[in-house]
Amino acid sequence: MTVKIVTDSLGDIPPEVAEELGITVIPITVLFGTKSYRDGIDLTTDQFYHKLIHSKILPTTTIPALSVFVQTYDRLAEETDEIAVITNSHKLSASYEATLQAVELMKRKCRVEVVDSLWAVMAQGLIVIAAAKAANAGASLDEVVALARKNIPRADVRMAFDTMEYLEEGGRIGKARAFLGSKLKVTPILGIKDGEVFPFAREHSRAKALDYLYNFASSFSHIDEIAVEHATTPDEAEMLIERLSAKFPKERIYRSKVSPVIGAHVGPRVLGVAVLGDRD
Repeated sequence: MTVKIVTDSLGDIPPEVAEELGITVIPITVLFGTKSYRDGIDLTTDQFYHKLIHSKILPTTTIPALSVFVQTYDRLAEETDEIAVITNSHKLSASYEATLQAVELMKRKCRVEVVDSLWAVMAQGLIVIAAAKAANAGASLDEVVALARKNIPRADVRMAFDTMEYLEEGGRIGKARAFLGSKLKVTPILGIKDGEVFPFAREHSRAKALDYLYNFASSFSHIDEIAVEHATTPDEAEMLIERLSAKFPKERIYRSKVSPVIGAHVGPRVLGVAVLGDRD
């Protein structure tokens, strides 16, 4: 039996890629006031960003009920006896802890291994994609888990923001708090380090921020997988993809939209690059 791969929607895996590779994605919940929406199911990405821009209420996020996790694993246990769950960083949400609890509550007998990716967005997504490709090629559960763990230090991501207002309001700002209070108009470049949001640079224009993202991706001597993701700026994303195509086949660059759950914390004009690979 093929190992089933499960992750959460913070990984920003494009829906068509998840479907093609057989990846099960558990949607995180977005709340505008008392109204809740399942990420990518009850609310499309475009609908979310429209609400984010025009609503006076800032959204919040939460994981779904524990029963959703349990039901997902029980359903998959009808199709396989081995499941690998790769979650976002435990420092960014409670998905990892909920998964561990849910495995204990499963009604069906099945071996489930849980990996905390220590990432989010497509840095997490690329680890999951690589694991799914291995599973579909016949890798065992132990091999899939070993590959995922091996790839955790090989993943990285950088994202350019217009504002950190949303991160600050949502409480996910981490060490990026050091960038608050600047009187200069800057574009912060954030990433993830040791499982939490981390500040890497400040650029003085959007154009320089795009140069930073390009140079970041170019710093890898070998790239297995790469993704460019955006929220509401597809033209910028395509421009960055065109530049990167000189170093990596354009047709292999994943195009991803930053999901509502991530968007609730980063705002509408985020642009990012995630890489799975090696540096010298």
